[in-house]
Amino acid sequence: MPDALIVGATGMVGRAVIERFGAAPLIVLARRAVEGLAAHHKQVVAPSERWTDVIVAERPAVLISCLGTTIRQAGSQAAFRAVDHDLVLAAAQGAKTGGVRHMIAVSSVGASAKSGNFYLRTKGETERDLIALGFDRLDLIRPGLLRGDRPGPPRLGEGLATIAAPLTDALLHGSLRRYRSIAGNSVAAAIARLAEQGGSGVHIHENDAIRALAD
Repeated sequence: MPDALIVGATGMVGRAVIERFGAAPLIVLARRAVEGLAAHHKQVVAPSERWTDVIVAERPAVLISCLGTTIRQAGSQAAFRAVDHDLVLAAAQGAKTGGVRHMIAVSSVGASAKSGNFYLRTKGETERDLIALGFDRLDLIRPGLLRGDRPGPPRLGEGLATIAAPLTDALLHGSLRRYRSIAGNSVAAAIARLAEQGGSGVHIHENDAIRALAD
């Protein structure tokens, strides 16, 4: 496993990625300490304003971004964009400056810079701007509804959607399969697999591709 640095390690997918790395060392960059981190991982706690400089100094082989929030959790559309676009791009720019060739970023199914939905448009603009940075290899992960235990207060809407997922997933066929729900652990397993891959280009992974990588 190449040296990798992860941002967004305190969320559902980020925590699962750390577990998936097992005995392979991982640099964990966060605004607050990550509890229970194994000794073979390196933890760097720094305010987000310093993340670009930290990533330049660490010079990982792979940057993994599991950063993401919700408008409700962030408090406003501007605060949401500050995380899901601006902070992701700041980390990516630090990686690019530091010579990182490979980035893996968690986005969302339906992401499009032309979307009329603010959430999906922001995700699409983030993808667009990551592509423009010109990494040798960029993997964009587009999961649907994430299933699993989330840290922090429960999200009523997502909780209800998760309960309904077995029924709604069964109704999604053909091109709609990409909107099916998926376990956060499966997304993490796919990310760990991608971190080991070489090659070049921009690769977009939706539901079926994520599941295939996770198997």
